[in-house]
Amino acid sequence: MASNLDPLNGSAHNGSASDDTHILPSPEDLKLFKLSQKYTAEATKRLRPDGVDQFIPLKKSGGERLRALAEDPWVDHTALNAKKCPVAEGTIYKFLILGAGYGGLLLAAHLIDASLVTEPDDLRLVDAAGGFGGTWWWNRYAGLHCDVESYTYMPLLEETSYVPTHKYASGTELREHADRIATQWNLHDKAFFRATVKTVRWDEASQLWKVEVTEDRGPSEPSRELSLQAQYVLLASGILAIPQVPKIPGLDSFSGPIFHTARWDYKLTGGTPEDPTLTGLEGKRVGIIGTGATAIQVVPKLAKYAKELYVFQRTPSVVSWRGQRPTDPVKWKTKIAYKKGWQRERRLNYDLYQTDAAEQGQENMVADGWTEMPAYSGLLGSPRHPIVEPTPDKIAEHVGRLFKLDMAHSERMRARTEEIVKDPETASKLKAWYPCWCKRPTFSDEYLQAFNQENVHLVDTDGKGVDNANQSGLVVAGKEYPLDILILGTGYVTPAVGGGSPAARAGIEIYGRGGKSLDDKWRNNHGAATLHGICTNGFPNLFFMPLAQSGQAVNNVFTLDVGAEHIVHFVACAEARAGQGAVIEVTSPAEEAWTFEIVKQAAWHSSMAGCTPGYLSNEGEFLRHQQQQAKQAQDPAAQFRQARHGTWTRGIASYLKVLQGYRDEGSLQGVEVTARTT
Repeated sequence: MASNLDPLNGSAHNGSASDDTHILPSPEDLKLFKLSQKYTAEATKRLRPDGVDQFIPLKKSGGERLRALAEDPWVDHTALNAKKCPVAEGTIYKFLILGAGYGGLLLAAHLIDASLVTEPDDLRLVDAAGGFGGTWWWNRYAGLHCDVESYTYMPLLEETSYVPTHKYASGTELREHADRIATQWNLHDKAFFRATVKTVRWDEASQLWKVEVTEDRGPSEPSRELSLQAQYVLLASGILAIPQVPKIPGLDSFSGPIFHTARWDYKLTGGTPEDPTLTGLEGKRVGIIGTGATAIQVVPKLAKYAKELYVFQRTPSVVSWRGQRPTDPVKWKTKIAYKKGWQRERRLNYDLYQTDAAEQGQENMVADGWTEMPAYSGLLGSPRHPIVEPTPDKIAEHVGRLFKLDMAHSERMRARTEEIVKDPETASKLKAWYPCWCKRPTFSDEYLQAFNQENVHLVDTDGKGVDNANQSGLVVAGKEYPLDILILGTGYVTPAVGGGSPAARAGIEIYGRGGKSLDDKWRNNHGAATLHGICTNGFPNLFFMPLAQSGQAVNNVFTLDVGAEHIVHFVACAEARAGQGAVIEVTSPAEEAWTFEIVKQAAWHSSMAGCTPGYLSNEGEFLRHQQQQAKQAQDPAAQFRQARHGTWTRGIASYLKVLQGYRDEGSLQGVEVTARTT
């Protein structure tokens, strides 16, 4: 790995590393070098020794008051308690899908469409929420919309014949669409809500999964402990599912109301998810911690009603244009949903522009801010460029190319900030100093404009975060900011927690053959090992939605759809071979062969080494490793283990072609299929 993020190394000379004939750097090269130095300095000052440990899951936070913020504010316990429980001990369910968001719904729909669900007890969805929707159930904050075009994001639009109302759907519309899917595939009586899965354990004798679940029945009834059995367990818990809070000293002592944006309190603010008229904030001094994708949508709504709004910033977001507009019914029929297979085609077209793979003159179907940043391929990968060799010169060449690809766009975004925000000092602090692939970009035509209001105050912490809290408010750099209400827009536990283990990501303990822990396999042994990113040896009939060792897209629902299709293929082929009692398990050689393909591509992610801390960089782990390597040689075994947690860096379209080739071959290579013997 390169010792520093220096694009000049890859562009200031020709020939091999031993060539002494150098060409003087061009003005562009010098500009890139200075920019990379600025980026590295900004990232370094935000780097903390506690890394991801600077945050704690909301449910595990210090005081009872903060832990209570994790409770479901939307659930109707009375209605759910009155219904017949959808699960019963002693019943063997064929499929238990853990998660009832879009991922779980896609799995259920594909299983049903493949005729793998034929009996009433073949399928159950289990979710801690009080209804369908996943992130769209929990998140109902003021201003909530999808940041990906709804025509490509919302799943199963062709199958449901639904026409989104706007180019970017609101949270309410996205939640309603989850219910629409559940209705069309008859899933309402198959969902076990308010159910927190604690452990999933493989039982060798029965060759079934034993699933321990706690059902929350609300404040008027005691919770219930249930033991369920399933032939297949499918993990669909999402990638950002566990709200977190920063470990700010004294946070629990603040005397005013506190809530997390993932559990918005409309009783306090006034309004509803459908009508965010936040009259409860009038006359109030409101503080919000966080300036990520959530705050970009929330801040303009708070600014409209709060007497004074204080926005506490650790790292500014890149804020591009949005361009929200109603769906044109004529364009919908003639240009968008104009043929069978239109949504997959549109998703693939969208991905071309985010992976630097679009050809000159090729139609840009979506044409939004996402399609203007091909350098985001620094995170997603690209089919246009070869695999990066893990040598210093090749890594520097790769990083330099990405910097050049990004520079014009990032400069436009900083210029946009300067043009919109009238106060030069505030504008300067709102400029993002990192390449576009380091943090998820945001899109708004209102956020930057809000800082022109006299009642909106940016509290920039210079990358350090809030110092501490007290009864009256928050303290930054020795200055106290008195507040009446505090809102935590502090995001979620990074999906890289536990080395990216699917169990850790879901907050579940999973034990396979011989009582082996899935977390231990990911963290303490050789590292991640899968076939195609969806299954792993030692855990038969367990499948998980793709993250590590898979292709990824900006549009996560596309990734979920690709994963659901592939999982269903495994089950369908296995049952055709061994009957309905099939036991499916990837072999160790097969998962190691796939892992080797991932390791070969790992150097692509050297572009993350200088990134500012955030959930995409696992709060600066890439930069921390880079700085350690500069001081001493990194342990090759540790480096290899880290490389195993990477993704398919040829882009999701390439990943999809690999999966399709595997399916077309038809033999389930690398997978052992047997029949249950009990």
